[in-house]
Parts: sequence; C-alpha cells; structure tokens
Amino acid sequence: MHTRLHATSVAIHGQGVLIRGASGSGKSSLALQLMALGAQLISDDQTELRVDQSMLHARAPASIRGLIEARGIGLLHAEAVEATIRLVIDLDQIETQRLPYAHQTEILGCTLPCLHKAETDAWPAGVLQYVKGGRREP
Repeated sequence: MHTRLHATSVAIHGQGVLIRGASGSGKSSLALQLMALGAQLISDDQTELRVDQSMLHARAPASIRGLIEARGIGLLHAEAVEATIRLVIDLDQIETQRLPYAHQTEILGCTLPCLHKAETDAWPAGVLQYVKGGRREP
C-alpha cells in the first residue's frame, strides 16, 4: 500500500521521524532544527509512505527530493535519504503534561509512538534523544 501525506520527515541515526501538522505549524522549522543536530532530510511538505512487512517506509516524491523550505530564506538543498518511520510527531496536539503517558497513532495499519508538541526550547534536542535512546515509561 502506498500513499502521500502532507508531512515532513527526517531520519535520526537511520530511524525515520514523521512530522505532521497543519500548514504553518512548524514542520519544516522542526526538521531544520533536528537537521542542525545531525538528522538527515527524508522529505519536506509531502512524504511518500508505503507499508512493507508491517513497517512504514518513507521517501520524498521525486519533484521535491533534496529540498526543504526555510521561511524567509527560500528552498534549501539537502541530501535526502529514505528510512523506516519509527516515530510520529503531531504538531497539532500540544503536550501539557511534564511527564506524559505514551501516545500512539496509526498510519496505514501501522501503530507508531507519537509525541505531541511541547512548548520548550529544548524540545528538538529531547526528540533527538528520544529517538537515540528511548524513554522510561512513568
């Protein structure tokens, strides 16, 4: 099964992170912050998804592969990779708990962990560490 989502995606140590949210919610901004911390671009604004062996794989459509929008600067070039999605970030949901319970979401029949947006400057670094090392459940 294949589909295209209005979402941005990056890979952290080879693990895909799908960033979704309404237009203007900060998907590209978060991706750029994560890329500054070492993440690699998968796709900006549109992500092609396919399911293979119950795993969700992501890549960029050919027409936008290797491009990411930086508001106020323009379209920037970046090497694009493909990866298996291991985490979803939902920027339309705001996390209000200091130590939240684990959220999940389903995309194309695949259940994935999901983080909601946290209003803190350290949040991109926290996302990076979550992907690298996981989290202890409360």
